[in-house]
Amino acid sequence: MAGWIQAQQLQGDALRQMQVLYGQHFPIEVRHYLAQWIESQPWDAIDLDNPQDQAQATQLLEGLVQELQKKAEHQVGEDGFLLKIKLGHYAKQLQNTYDRCPMELVRCIRHILYNEQRLVREANNCSSPAGILVDAMSQKHLQINQTFEELRLVTQDTENELKKLQQTQEYFIIQYQESLRIQAQFAQLAQLSPQERLSRETALQQKQVSLEAWLQREAQTLQQYRVELAEKHQKTLQLLRKQQTIILDDELIQWKRRQQLAGNGGPPEGSLDVLQSWCEKLAEIIWQNRQQIRRAEHLCQQLPIPGPVEEMLAEVNATITDIISALVTSTFIIEKQPPQVLKTQTKFAATVRLLVGGKLNVHMNPPQVKATIISEQQAKSLLKNENTRNECSGEILNNCCVMEYHQATGTLSAHFRNMSLKRIKRADRRGAESVTEEKFTVLFESQFSVGSNELVFQVKGRVPFAVPDKVLWPQLCEALNMKFKAEVQSNRGLTKENLVFLAQKLFNSSSSHLEDYNNMSVSWSQFNRENLPGWNYTFWQWFDGVMEVLKKHHKPHWNDGAILGFVNKQQAHDLLINKPDGTFLLRFSDSEIGGITIAWKFDSPDRNLWNLKPFTTRDFSIRSLADRLGDLSYLIYVFPDRPKDEVFSKYYTPVLAKAVDGYVKPQIKQVVPEFVNVSADAGASATYMDQAPSPAVCPQAHYNMYPQNPDPVLEQDGEFDLDESMDVARHVEELLRRPMDSLGPRLSPPAGLFTPARGSLS
Repeated sequence: MAGWIQAQQLQGDALRQMQVLYGQHFPIEVRHYLAQWIESQPWDAIDLDNPQDQAQATQLLEGLVQELQKKAEHQVGEDGFLLKIKLGHYAKQLQNTYDRCPMELVRCIRHILYNEQRLVREANNCSSPAGILVDAMSQKHLQINQTFEELRLVTQDTENELKKLQQTQEYFIIQYQESLRIQAQFAQLAQLSPQERLSRETALQQKQVSLEAWLQREAQTLQQYRVELAEKHQKTLQLLRKQQTIILDDELIQWKRRQQLAGNGGPPEGSLDVLQSWCEKLAEIIWQNRQQIRRAEHLCQQLPIPGPVEEMLAEVNATITDIISALVTSTFIIEKQPPQVLKTQTKFAATVRLLVGGKLNVHMNPPQVKATIISEQQAKSLLKNENTRNECSGEILNNCCVMEYHQATGTLSAHFRNMSLKRIKRADRRGAESVTEEKFTVLFESQFSVGSNELVFQVKGRVPFAVPDKVLWPQLCEALNMKFKAEVQSNRGLTKENLVFLAQKLFNSSSSHLEDYNNMSVSWSQFNRENLPGWNYTFWQWFDGVMEVLKKHHKPHWNDGAILGFVNKQQAHDLLINKPDGTFLLRFSDSEIGGITIAWKFDSPDRNLWNLKPFTTRDFSIRSLADRLGDLSYLIYVFPDRPKDEVFSKYYTPVLAKAVDGYVKPQIKQVVPEFVNVSADAGASATYMDQAPSPAVCPQAHYNMYPQNPDPVLEQDGEFDLDESMDVARHVEELLRRPMDSLGPRLSPPAGLFTPARGSLS
């Protein structure tokens, strides 16, 4: 019931928007008196596209009717009498409306609750910094609604003027007929006597002169009325076109842009309900004006009077036809986009919607929508009206669907639930273009009967595949951050320092100021075709590898802030050089796509900064990052100064307390050969199965353990090559899964790779 209490606090435009949600399909009184019951029901648990859920929807309908009947029965007293009758009436009304289509009731109530929550959320955000944007949006919406009110008034004014013109013209025609009757009487005067004829002729002449003078004046008045009416229609259409431009070219385009960004990890594009209500108001006002213009044309045809009106009416008629055609074609939209990447023999879905479907009588004869796949060149040719309408570049199964009108929500839409790309016909690729860069689009087309079928127009859509060759770095930053948070499914996005690192990597620059890159642009080739200077991969391949390894293995560590990530080797050196021994950081590898390396501070005669060879997804599939860090006891602090066990211990793999089937399971443990003695001495009493907190770094006396010649498993740049060790580890792990009796006596793992498990055989 809390939702309804908050909804009742709405004011102004938000309150009006909420009131529009209710009507005969679902009275607001039902929402009020059954608020607690309605908000406690599992409306969202029902799949509207699953026929098996219809039984649950029927139960909800029956429950709603029963609750209304109970509420009605409990009304007593004089005031309760009328409410009792009203609630009982609503119970019967809802039963009759949704008895055969209970899913529509679910759709209706979900629609209402969603929009109530949205309105309340927007109202609450007005007091926050983000609410400034919401408040500005509300001001814009208020301006749109005020313009609609102005359009309603001027349309009503032209309606009154048209009625006035019609009445004046009808009286003019009556008087004109009287003039014709007088002329007929002149012809009959010859049958009268001369004296009587003279007197009658004089009277008729006076009457005729007076009437003709009146007709002449009235004809000028009629012409003036017609011109004034046409001029008013011209002004109305100017205001209509301006309002339609704001709604279709600003608001609807912004929604489509948000839809594009949502497909790339941005926030949801939001509901179309407000846009639909605006488009429906536009359709109503446009249609009223069109009917007025047609009636004015009919009056001119009924009584032709020479003048400029015919040309003016022809002009406003062409304008109103253009306006309504733009409205219908622009509001035929893809509500749910198909996937950006289509695979053959794979099912996919899409939903198209006509935002003016409840108006213009379109829903009275539901149109059929057909989906075809066409190439980039075919799409551009189609836009130029070239004869390519029947051409396609593949075959889509289940590609036809009839639009359905949902009475409760007033939406006309077609749901393609089981489309599948059967085959695709590829064209010759251009230059270095890869197969994944070859562009296709799914074309949805339909024929609409608008009004009485007298409107014929061509769809005017956006230019297809209008992709810029270059984008500014700040724009790319926004897109990268959006994509990163969506892929990693994290609220921790890219910081300013992260973006500086990426800019340095992309532009091969050393500047550490993000502002220095604001005016720099990035081409598609630079982004995804050309290798980064000095490396054998592109910028996107490296960045995608980072997202992939975080998404699969390290999302919790990234959210905890344990992975610094976007720093290079020199930056890691600068960060660690003044830190205590045992301080380490995790960064994304420069040399390995999707690799994570450990850099740590530990003074020795040879060096004081160490870098372990990068781990990849394959390595983390064998042993997690937390367990690997737990194995290395000389790693004590996560940069800058967080105790390692405090950060990672909750992610250590739990150890079985008892042996299974009499066998004790060995554990794989990561070892850096040059630090074996350090590990043994620093944590002599601790194994992985019984691990104490990471001990302090061993004293200086142990430095003589380092050999004079570098160990072959440490690279010259200080990175440990685990590839060979991991191959052995994987082989041993496979053998360990077999029964011990089947293992041959020759199995002997390398020294230092495993630690013996403590325990005894039962």
